[in-house]
Amino acid sequence: MSAAQGSIPGPKRATTATPIPHSTMDSITSAASVLAAGLAVGLGAIGPGIGQGTAAGGAVEGIARQPEAEGKIRGTLLLSLAFMEALTIYGLVVALVLLFANPFAG
Repeated sequence: MSAAQGSIPGPKRATTATPIPHSTMDSITSAASVLAAGLAVGLGAIGPGIGQGTAAGGAVEGIARQPEAEGKIRGTLLLSLAFMEALTIYGLVVALVLLFANPFAG
């Protein structure tokens, strides 16, 4: 062959990716689950915490303006606080599922 023609490359060999060991995937899944559980509890508590503070502040302000409506305001406040706390418990349930009954673990 002359130098002008060059060499024609032959078929390339297929390269296979190195498989990730099963134990590494388990550790990645476990780490991601722990991180997700922490985020579920943390973010699940921020919203209701802010809401409860705002609701309590509004209730105190309302009672200060109209002391005769204290019973009605307090009842409404306690009911709304219970609903907000339920949202926090949902975050806790998601975290517990990720930690102890993980659907992603093999």
